Amino acid sequence: QVQLVESGGGLVQAGGSLRLSCAASGLTFSSYAMGWFRQAPGKERELVAGISRSGDTAYVDSVKGRVTISRHNAKNTLYLQMNSLKPEDTAVYYCAATRRFNSVVETEYDYWGQGTQVTVSS
Repeated sequence: QVQLVESGGGLVQAGGSLRLSCAASGLTFSSYAMGWFRQAPGKERELVAGISRSGDTAYVDSVKGRVTISRHNAKNTLYLQMNSLKPEDTAVYYCAATRRFNSVVETEYDYWGQGTQVTVSS
């Protein structure tokens, strides 16, 4: 059974930081590209950041310079470090895994976590 379990969400003031974690089990973690997606109320789910099997990264323009995606394959864990948070970052954040080497396409992701709420207050 594949499981992706996010943690680290919560309430933070604008300008603050959070680190989200995604613990993966039931899969060979290093064989998957990973991504963080988010969905705010009334909006489409979007890719925040992706990381390939080899560690190449991609970010949505709105978070570039503020967010870092990383992976620790030996720990089967994906991270999203978020700094200088803005109220616009408020959303449910999802960890996802794809068998592809790399992908920024939501429909190409095979497994999803349950999501963790990030709320940024002003």
